[in-house]
Amino acid sequence: MGSGQVTSWQDQNITVAGLGVSGISAARALAGLGASVTVVDGGDSEGHRARAAELEPAGISVRLGDAETLPEGTGLVVTSPGWKPDSPLFAAAAAAGVEVVGDVEIAWQLRGENAAPWLAITGTNGKTTTTQMLASILRAAGLRTAAVGNIGTPIIDVVTGEQEYDVLAVELSSYQLHWAPSVRAHSAAVLNLAPDHLDWHGSMEAYAADKGRIYEGNKIACVYNVADRATEDLVVEADVEEGCRAVGFTLGAPGPSMLGVVDGILVDRAFVENRQKNAQELAEVSDVNPPAPHNIANALAAAALARAFGVEPRAVRDGLRDFRPDAHRVSYVDEVEGVTYIDDSKATNTHAAEASLAAFEPVVWIAGGLAKGATFDELVQKSAKRLRAVVLIGADRALIAEALARHAPEVPVTDLDRTDTGAMLAAVREAAGLAKPGDTVLLAPACASMDMFANYNKRGDAFADAVRELAAGDTA
Repeated sequence: MGSGQVTSWQDQNITVAGLGVSGISAARALAGLGASVTVVDGGDSEGHRARAAELEPAGISVRLGDAETLPEGTGLVVTSPGWKPDSPLFAAAAAAGVEVVGDVEIAWQLRGENAAPWLAITGTNGKTTTTQMLASILRAAGLRTAAVGNIGTPIIDVVTGEQEYDVLAVELSSYQLHWAPSVRAHSAAVLNLAPDHLDWHGSMEAYAADKGRIYEGNKIACVYNVADRATEDLVVEADVEEGCRAVGFTLGAPGPSMLGVVDGILVDRAFVENRQKNAQELAEVSDVNPPAPHNIANALAAAALARAFGVEPRAVRDGLRDFRPDAHRVSYVDEVEGVTYIDDSKATNTHAAEASLAAFEPVVWIAGGLAKGATFDELVQKSAKRLRAVVLIGADRALIAEALARHAPEVPVTDLDRTDTGAMLAAVREAAGLAKPGDTVLLAPACASMDMFANYNKRGDAFADAVRELAAGDTA
């Protein structure tokens, strides 16, 4: 922790904020080490009570319906990632001189003496894909690894479990980094920075500063995006171990201490002898799935971290070939009458949508949802030349329509004023009518999904179902 690590958890009075997956993981682990644990959560539903009942046999107290009052005697607060820094519980903790940390910080402290090093990844977009790519490369090198952190199994469970690892691929969100002051990765990457979660962080500067924490104390390499100067600035500002290097990745030809692309080949000029003159071939662009520009950048970042750990070039190639992206991330759905349908429902902000649109041309773009305070002028300006037409859905579609009117007035726009379960089918049919053979119909909403769908997965599923219905020729 910021004021020094706990040497013994026995009889520590710890309050865990949040009865979600990470909160339950932290509570169980700390109680198992002898701490006196109380979990607090503002909810009091049947599901909350059921989870509370599961914890009570472990001696864990649970207080439901009150997430603001600090339990008496608390010596440390462990928070789940989503809790905002200005939460009343944390204000009460500050007033009492009680430190607040996150589950990632606790995981870092609970590692054993010979714990696996962390290769850490953050960024506004691409974190999960890059972390999974990295894990695939590490496995191809014969290393025992897992993709953890903001994905998969709670990281506390991984570091305290019986399974031994050689190295961990760790995805860290800005929320998690905010509450993890003592984490020190072997090497780390910031993929990109764009406005996101500003309601949580308060400003772009605070958001960037939390992302930059991932570089603190790095041992071998701080990996940054050459095309995104803000990521390099974070490297410059970081306090790293002596000898740690800045390593860039670029979609162009790399300079010394960079990875990049030359004639369709991913090449390394960072982890080679005489990097002023030499380059090492790692893989072909066609080994990256899908080979869209933003995903090639993800692959280069993953390769840089793997190379920093000493992985051989062949494992980079084999790991990228073996990797399959999760659903709803620039996923091919089908081709109908010469038109390709792509599901990128995971593009929940403008930066992600811009990357997705850059991969295809011409595009009939399906967009809209909850804007989360975002503006769309820059996205439309950069993408206008690629657009055949646009179909808008969702609560904040008017914001996108206004940006299109300002910056792409010649692009046909269909505004679907409906939020019922059939809206996506209607959107796909409208898009099909606007598309020509050779076009791509792209679901890249640039918005969150909760106005119409439970999550982005459900939105992507609805799109895929609609495309399949279109392919079947069902006009019912």
